[in-house]
Amino acid sequence: MSRVAGRARAPGNTDVQRTRIKICGITRPEDALSAALGGADAIGMVFYSASPRAVDADQASRIMRSLPPFVTTVGVFVDPDPDEVRSILRRVDLDLLQFHGAEAPEFCAGFDRCYIKAVRVRPGVDIPAIEKEHAGAVALLLDTYTEDSVGGTGREFDWGLIPSGLRKPVILAGGLTAENVGAAIRRASPFAVDVSGGVEAEKGRKDPGRISAFVAAVAEAGSHRFASDPA
Repeated sequence: MSRVAGRARAPGNTDVQRTRIKICGITRPEDALSAALGGADAIGMVFYSASPRAVDADQASRIMRSLPPFVTTVGVFVDPDPDEVRSILRRVDLDLLQFHGAEAPEFCAGFDRCYIKAVRVRPGVDIPAIEKEHAGAVALLLDTYTEDSVGGTGREFDWGLIPSGLRKPVILAGGLTAENVGAAIRRASPFAVDVSGGVEAEKGRKDPGRISAFVAAVAEAGSHRFASDPA
């Protein structure tokens, strides 16, 4: 049975003025439910064996069954074999795909799903050029660059490196917590924020209290942000 979610509709910057929330690195059904009931718009599941938050198709299926309707599910991949992606999609009815490696645009677009392209941000990375290259992406996810990890670093990057004038919705990731997400939203004005380690009790296990605090901080920052916008 398919769930009701936003697969057919790409995010847009002119939508309702509210910063969306994705909680990534979900490994357990109870964490997915905590995220959904706590106010998350989307959850992410990592299909990358090198990650401490990796899940397989069986785990992902159990997580999916735990979710209420209207929660978008995102599968995170890092330079996968195409047959691996197809195999997972046959068993797990994901709404969106997120590609976190060096995948070509044609590869990302080849699975009959909308996709998000992750960009690991550091000085010299040409974000507008990547946006142009991945014209088929529904959003860019901007994350912290490190040499030894492709995500989930728990580290912020310099939000000043985000250029103005990007046309695609921006999902801001990288070391976000309840304590700094308000500043991130006020600085970068992203369409959405993405959190993993910042709401965990330990790697791969989310903390309901930290989820609630993060969601509340996003809501508070958003109310100030939009209240200050010109009419």
